[in-house]
Amino acid sequence: MGGVLQKGESSKACLPETKLEAKIIEAMQRRESEGSSMKSFNSIILKFPRIDENLRKCKATFQEFDTDGNGAIDPQELKHCFDKLEIGFSDEEINDLFKACDINDHMGMKFNEFIVLLCLVYLLKDDPAAEHAKSRMGLPNLEATFETLVDAFVFLDKNKDGLVSKNEMVQAINETTTGERSSGRIAMKRFEEMDWDKNGMVNFKEFLFAFTRWVGIEDNDEDEDDDGDDDDSEEEG
Repeated sequence: MGGVLQKGESSKACLPETKLEAKIIEAMQRRESEGSSMKSFNSIILKFPRIDENLRKCKATFQEFDTDGNGAIDPQELKHCFDKLEIGFSDEEINDLFKACDINDHMGMKFNEFIVLLCLVYLLKDDPAAEHAKSRMGLPNLEATFETLVDAFVFLDKNKDGLVSKNEMVQAINETTTGERSSGRIAMKRFEEMDWDKNGMVNFKEFLFAFTRWVGIEDNDEDEDDDGDDDDSEEEG
C-alpha cells in the first residue's frame, strides 16, 4: 500500500478508520476551499523557527495540567484541561482525541502529542455542525501558529481531498526546487517522515507529528534540554 497512488485511489486506500479521522478530513476539506497563502515549501521551512518558538510556549500549559508531574497528561487530566480552557468538546470527542494523539498507547500524552491535539482542536472547532463550534481554545496567541500549520497542509494537498499523496509532495517540492536533481529524493524523504502508517497517504495528524520532529520538539521533550533545534538545519538540504 506504500506505492504511489493513482488519481481516484485515495478514497479507496485511505478510508477513515474512526469518526474522528473522518471529521478531521472533512474539516480540512472545508478549510482547503479557502486556498493557501503558502507559495512554496521553502516558505514553510522559513517559518520553522517562529513556529518552534511559539509552540514551546505551550509547555507551561502542559505542565499546569500534568497535575501529578509525571511528564504526561492522562485522560482525566485532559478532560480537566478542556474544562479549564473552555473547549466545549463532549467526553466521547475528548476520548477520541486522546486515543488519536497517544500514539504509543501509553495512556499518557507527551508534550509533542499535546501540541498535535491542540492543533487538531483548532481545526475541528470551526466545524459548523459541531456543538463546540463557537468555543474558544483559551490560547489565542497560538491560533495564528496553528493556522500556519493548517495553511501549510493546504498548500501540500493539491487536489483538496484532505490527504497528501506522494505525487502531491513531489509537486510541492518541485515548485520550490525546479531543475534540481535532488528534489525528488527530498520529497520522498519528507513524505516517508510523514507517512506513519505507510499507506501511501498523509493525513493532517501525521503531518503534525512529523512537524514536531522537524522543528525538534519531540527530541527536546524527551531530553529536557535545549539541544532539540538540530533538525532545523537539515531542512535547508
